[in-house]
Amino acid sequence: MSKFHSIKVSDIYKETKDCSVIEFEIPEALKPEFIFKQGQHLNVRTMIDGAEVRRSYSLCSSPIENKWQVAVKQIDGGLFSGFVNNTLKKGDVLEIMSPSGVFFKDVNPKVAKNYVVFAAGSGITPILSIIKTHLALEPESTFQLFYLNRTVKSIIFKEEIEALKNRYLGRFEVFFFLSKEHRNVELFNGRFTKEKLQILTQKIIDVPSVDECFICGPEEMIFLIRDEMTAAGLPKEKIHFELFHTGNSEADKQRVSKILEKKVEGTEVTILDGGKEFHFVMGEDFDNILDGAIAAGADLPYACKGGVCSTCRCKVVEGTVEMKLNYSLEEEELAKNYTLSCQAVPTSKKVVVDFGL
Repeated sequence: MSKFHSIKVSDIYKETKDCSVIEFEIPEALKPEFIFKQGQHLNVRTMIDGAEVRRSYSLCSSPIENKWQVAVKQIDGGLFSGFVNNTLKKGDVLEIMSPSGVFFKDVNPKVAKNYVVFAAGSGITPILSIIKTHLALEPESTFQLFYLNRTVKSIIFKEEIEALKNRYLGRFEVFFFLSKEHRNVELFNGRFTKEKLQILTQKIIDVPSVDECFICGPEEMIFLIRDEMTAAGLPKEKIHFELFHTGNSEADKQRVSKILEKKVEGTEVTILDGGKEFHFVMGEDFDNILDGAIAAGADLPYACKGGVCSTCRCKVVEGTVEMKLNYSLEEEELAKNYTLSCQAVPTSKKVVVDFGL
């Protein structure tokens, strides 16, 4: 079930006007459990105005730094982001789960790789962790970073990125794109577009030499870059992405609508976890197993509820489900009957899922 730990905030500071960096003080006894890979995230829980709030934030620190840091950017109407940027202080305690996520490739010091990475706004957080780790541990590897922000002052981790560029001269190139400030080079003005990406792949990115491409940002940007990199000849399996906001496209809405038509009412659900069983009947007010289970009193792990973070991943061992959305499970996981419980709509009269596998 959910394994949250009460962890003290050892430091919190403003990286930009609307973005705060939180550093957690992980006790020595918990450090083995909190070992993480570059690009992974933390699930955070706290109470705000008497209500439980959970969020998922990527670690911006590198595993080699022995630090656990996340950056939280203020968003309009954001309950948790507003709390962090306006109320949270050093010494306060938040509940966090051990790091998780699959947005990474293993480090190999013996191999020279060429990485191309794209980020927008706070999408730099897992990307920065990836950059710092591979540059330090793969002495022959190179990076090209294409980073979109509104203005120069809104660039998160600008000083750290510039310092990395100076430290790894010849191995780390940085290209800043600004959407609200005009500069002399037109290519770097405004958001990523099909035309700009075609220029990048023709004149700046040597696509045949790219070993891995990481992208983090909003859905529309990610799929545009993915498609253009693929069209330029980069194999799809070399492209890895993590999304911020999902489920808003017309295609997603149509897919969700079709899946919900297949929902079986009154499904008997069994939750398995570490030898324990929890039984309940899906209520008509819930369309996914996670919400139905929580309403029935189950304690299950979850964070984003958007099909992105994979915290609620489980395995279907009996019956059938269909996911409304999936932005985190790989083809190999799907082939082994893994599903995201926050997106899993029951399509059989009985369903058994195992959270312990």
